Amino acid sequence: MIQPVAVIGAGPFGLSTAAHLRARGIPVRVFGEPMVSWRDHMPAGMLLKSTPAASSIDAPQRGHTLVDYCEAAGIPRLVADEDIIPVETFIAYGEWFQQRLVPGLERVRVVSVDRSPSGGFELKLDSGELFTARAVVVATGLSGLAHLPPELAAAAADGPTPTGPVSHSSQHHDLTRYDGKELIVVGAGQSALETAVLAAEAGARVRVVARGRGSVAFGAPPWHQPKLRPESPFGRAWSLWAFSYYPHPYRYLPSQARHYLVRRVLGPLGAWWLRERFEGTVRVSEVERVLRADTAGGHPALTVLSHTGRTEELSADHVIAATGYRVDLAAMDFLGAELRTRLAVSRGTPKLGAGYVSSVPGLYFTGLPSAASYGPVMRFVCGTEFASPRLVKHLARAHG
Repeated sequence: MIQPVAVIGAGPFGLSTAAHLRARGIPVRVFGEPMVSWRDHMPAGMLLKSTPAASSIDAPQRGHTLVDYCEAAGIPRLVADEDIIPVETFIAYGEWFQQRLVPGLERVRVVSVDRSPSGGFELKLDSGELFTARAVVVATGLSGLAHLPPELAAAAADGPTPTGPVSHSSQHHDLTRYDGKELIVVGAGQSALETAVLAAEAGARVRVVARGRGSVAFGAPPWHQPKLRPESPFGRAWSLWAFSYYPHPYRYLPSQARHYLVRRVLGPLGAWWLRERFEGTVRVSEVERVLRADTAGGHPALTVLSHTGRTEELSADHVIAATGYRVDLAAMDFLGAELRTRLAVSRGTPKLGAGYVSSVPGLYFTGLPSAASYGPVMRFVCGTEFASPRLVKHLARAHG
């Protein structure tokens, strides 16, 4: 019996990889809830920052783009750069993609992955099943990677939670719980600014606390993009064009440069269409840095250092840390201790070679965990167009 390939995760990168494997006739088992991060960890009413051109999941055959889904579902086509995608539409698109191209998805959790004595990998599922895979693709997306800075974690002794003093933006699907409350959102990226707007529109009194002068900013609308620069899914710029279409040499850059670019390219910056809803609705405090968070009577207070060198205290009923995500193999606790010991890492992220393979033959990473090796495009759905066919081609050659 031919051992299958195991794909862990059923978001855009996992589904795209599985579709390419199936198209090559490679036996594959795919585990996870489809689009779970988008469905459970994004706020209701959210709109995607990425354009329609940057929001299609790559498939091995035609007929499975976001535009194809819109036509099949009988909803208005999303094609122009100024068209904005509701998160609910994108989730439904991902589920449609899964039903058509990855019909055998198994909605169970992988508990552990270890090397098998007989070769390949031994996986244990939460159903109790044990089986052996010839290769494993980790496509777990944002799961377990929410980053809470130490200065905020101090006020969340039992961990961040929407009902405690401090939470992370990934923990909020329904922001109406803060109707009538004083809310602080820490951050300056799209997640922070859109969370602030949605909370304010739900009845909260919201302040954004952002580090740095001029840190709260919004991108230019499509019609104001420079015309003499190459077009990419993210806008017109030589750097964006190179990161989008030529990620091949990225892994040869110095480590410091790679990690810096992953953090800074395309962020933090609000979407052009969010500015009108934000300005005049959300208060902004741009500070030198947040020094610490304390709680008094169950309510949080931030001590911040202003640009004038003074310390100030900002209090609220709740603080939401929209402080992004950090890849850390330690958070992927389903990977066995021996595997994690053998993996070559750079600042907690796996070092990947050609075809997205790690230093452990047969173990692949795609999506956000691959960004430090293949660039910032791996943070976005359109990264599937580069990643999936190359990963599957490498896997087929090495383990076909």
